[in-house]
Amino acid sequence: MIGPSGSGKSTLLKCLGAVIEPSAGRMMLGDEIIYDNGWKVKDLRALRRDRIGFVFQAPYLIPFLNVTDNVALLPMLAGVPNAEARSRARELFKALDVDHRARAVPSQLSGGEQQRVSIARGLINRPPVILADEPTAPLDSERALAVVRILNDMAHKFETAIIVVTHDEKIIPTFKRIYHIRDGVTYEEQGQGVDFR
Repeated sequence: MIGPSGSGKSTLLKCLGAVIEPSAGRMMLGDEIIYDNGWKVKDLRALRRDRIGFVFQAPYLIPFLNVTDNVALLPMLAGVPNAEARSRARELFKALDVDHRARAVPSQLSGGEQQRVSIARGLINRPPVILADEPTAPLDSERALAVVRILNDMAHKFETAIIVVTHDEKIIPTFKRIYHIRDGVTYEEQGQGVDFR
C-alpha cells in the first residue's frame, strides 16, 4: 500500500489490526466477521495476539528482555510450550541473520537488528495476516530484499496474507498487488509479484 504522507495508510493498518476502531464498514478475517459497524469479537487482545502479526516502523521491543525472550513471549502467551516457542524464534533468527544476537538486549542492537527482531516477533505465531508498516525502512538494500523474501516465503508456506505500507521503491515491484491511497480514494495497480522460491 503506497500513498503520500498523511493519506491514512498507517491508520488503515491500525483499523485492520483491531488497534483502533473504524468509523464504519465491515471487516472479515477468513470467514469470520470481526467488525460490522462495531466489533464482533469479544477478545480483541487475543485476536491481535493469535491471528494478526504486526511489524511497525519502530520495533517496540521490551527493553529488559533479551532478543529470544522478546520473540518467544508472544507464542508462550498463546499457550505454545517454552521450548517450541524458542525453537521457532531461533529458526526465524537464522533466516533474518540475527541468530548471533539471540542473548542481547535491545539496547545492544543496531536499528536494523532491532527491526529484524521485530519482524521475527510478527512472524512467530504464523498468523493468517501480517500487517507491516514500513518494515524495511531502517534496512540496507540487501537486507530489505531479504526481509521481503522471508515475508514472501511465509505467505506461500502458511497461506498468510501480508499487507505492507511502504515508501521503499525497491521492494514495491515485488508484491502481487499494489494499492494506492490518494485524496481519500483507494485503487489497485497490478504488481509484478516476484516469486523468490
